[in-house]
Amino acid sequence: MTAVRPVRLNRRASLTVGASLIGLHAPGTAYAVGESAAMNRQDHAPGTAPPHRPGLQVASRLRDLADARGIRIGAAVASRPLVAEPAYREILAREFSSVTCENVMKPSFLQPSQGRFDFQAADAIVAFATAHAMTIRGHTLVWHNQNPAWLERVAASGENASAALRDHITGVLTHYRNDGPVPVPAWDVVNEAITDTGALRDTLWARALGPGYLADLFRWANEADPDARLFYNDYGAEGMGRKADAVHALLRGLVQDGVPVHGVGLQMHVGIGARQSPSQPDLAANIARLRALGLEVHVTEMDVKLQTGTGTDDERLAEQAQVYADILGTCIEAGVTSFTFWGFTDAHSWIPGFTGKPDGALPFDTAYAPKPAYHALTRVLAGG
Repeated sequence: MTAVRPVRLNRRASLTVGASLIGLHAPGTAYAVGESAAMNRQDHAPGTAPPHRPGLQVASRLRDLADARGIRIGAAVASRPLVAEPAYREILAREFSSVTCENVMKPSFLQPSQGRFDFQAADAIVAFATAHAMTIRGHTLVWHNQNPAWLERVAASGENASAALRDHITGVLTHYRNDGPVPVPAWDVVNEAITDTGALRDTLWARALGPGYLADLFRWANEADPDARLFYNDYGAEGMGRKADAVHALLRGLVQDGVPVHGVGLQMHVGIGARQSPSQPDLAANIARLRALGLEVHVTEMDVKLQTGTGTDDERLAEQAQVYADILGTCIEAGVTSFTFWGFTDAHSWIPGFTGKPDGALPFDTAYAPKPAYHALTRVLAGG
């Protein structure tokens, strides 16, 4: 096996930025962060859900209710609003017990040039989470998107591709070791390696390293931090079906081969309307067979699109609330241990930018007021 080259870990300014976020950020302080300036905001347009009035009172926090049910409740976090918007920080700290970096732990952010790691923006989010007694899910060590140009060139050449990818995993996990100053307990080691038809995805890494590369990724991650919980993460594999069968078969093979994989992340990007989300029986059955492999199951990226349904604004919001409630309730009963939304406010959602259509897929609206989905989630967590 190729020896791992020494890597330089740039830990610059992480405590300074982290301390500013812990203190809820002094007005007028500027930060350079790596994410896009686009805020994904949208005004109310015909056929979309209008913002609720601010000032709505919240009786019980999601995180308190979730703790009582033995499940973590989480949100993906973007750096810019965390720095710039007090309401974003306030609701994140109040409502959630787990955070996932939406972008800044992906390879293009953490190692923009070969051997130079930049943990500044990610460390700030970890510091905020730690200060508010939140756990952290690392996302993601390996993906076919959001790779730095140098890493794509190495993979395309086939020369030293294995060493370069191993160096990246080792550098990141060394920085975030669970016996170190900025521990990250769980990681999505690889993201979306299976196609919608159930085949191994033809990615730069599959081409460079061969079909057995997935096992190597988990082994390298485990060597770098033996205490980290290591997950496979994918979309469209939540219920029963061809892709879910393929993900189950992949994980069963890894487990049988003694590969250190500890869990699976079900992304849960769904919508309202017919056949836009898994049925409760299919979801429960899939979770059961994954847990039977000895794996922990997390929901990692949930949102519920409104654009896939019909009816008035109120009707679609009610249907959205029911989808959230049905899926959370099924997951709690089936033994899911962590349940994360891909964001939490419609002011910062990836859906409009991805689909090109306005939407309101998250539990808080653009004014940071709780929507019917939020209240449905609290009722489920409260046992109602």
